[in-house]
Amino acid sequence: MDLMPGVTSKTVATGRLTTHYLESGSPAGEPVVFIHGNLATGRFFERALAAAPDKYRCIAPDMRGFGDSDKQPIDAARGLRDWSDDVCALLDALGIDPPFHLVGWSTGGGAIMQYLIDHPISTASLTLIDTVSPYGFGGTQDIDGNPAFSDYSGSGGATGAPDFVQRLADGDRSDENDMSPRSVMNAYYWSPDHRESSEREEMLVDEILKSLVGDGGYPGDFVASDNWPGFAPGTSGILNALSGRYLNTSGIVDVDPKPPILWVRGSADLVVADGSGWEMGMLGSLGLVPDWPGEDVYPPQPMVAQIRAVLDRYSAAGGSYREEVFEGSGHGPHIDQAERFNELFFGFLAGLS
Repeated sequence: MDLMPGVTSKTVATGRLTTHYLESGSPAGEPVVFIHGNLATGRFFERALAAAPDKYRCIAPDMRGFGDSDKQPIDAARGLRDWSDDVCALLDALGIDPPFHLVGWSTGGGAIMQYLIDHPISTASLTLIDTVSPYGFGGTQDIDGNPAFSDYSGSGGATGAPDFVQRLADGDRSDENDMSPRSVMNAYYWSPDHRESSEREEMLVDEILKSLVGDGGYPGDFVASDNWPGFAPGTSGILNALSGRYLNTSGIVDVDPKPPILWVRGSADLVVADGSGWEMGMLGSLGLVPDWPGEDVYPPQPMVAQIRAVLDRYSAAGGSYREEVFEGSGHGPHIDQAERFNELFFGFLAGLS
């Protein structure tokens, strides 16, 4: 499927890996960098790039392990620092001077929070779209991100459903099983009421199927645990990088200077939620994972509450944030309510000028 008007496809060798990216806007415009989520690519931001005013230079890379960029493994013991460092290397290779506006969807939200911690002076603004919690995905029990168990059992590589992983590896394009990549995309990436055009859906399935599958990519490795549910994070791959054992971006509270933050989330998000259907505490509470130790030990992770608590502390420490809830939207409001998102987002940027 051809790219939308005004959007081009490019590849550049950086100091870390060869990166494929989409670009739109003026080469001399204010830089805006869009970082996609897990099992996605830069094309999931294509509508935003196509709608961008000419005053911006928009960049949407395929991140390490995904899309048409190098299939380099992810060192999960660094949290999302591989992704943050890859963004820095990309911007250096392109000769784009700071400050940068950063947009992160889901996993990408965690990556740009890490970027802010590492490069606060270079960051002009953050836009978090249904971002992962600052305390990662899984293994924590309260709004302060304290772990249910010290080894963060119940998070990491073993949380990837084996049937889905196998179908991803096999390049399954069907819609006859709930665990096929196409079915998961349509059920969880956006509102179940939303469907892309048939041509665009095929293209997005193609993009998901480019993912690196295995220990260094999706889902990653794991180790056995004496704690419920019997496994803990390994040290490689994207789901381990998302574990609270390695990912903690609550340090944004302490950065200086503090750029403005726009937090956009869908009210019907099934992935990042206080009671996510993909998180072990929630699955245990529903009786879907046996021997759940109970609410007092391993409650469902309060993801949205964790995000808000950190952003409230960010605000109290001198920063500012704005929360926008898209009613009825799922995990991708920039897709299932694209026109509204683009108006909100580019309005937010214009208000910073």
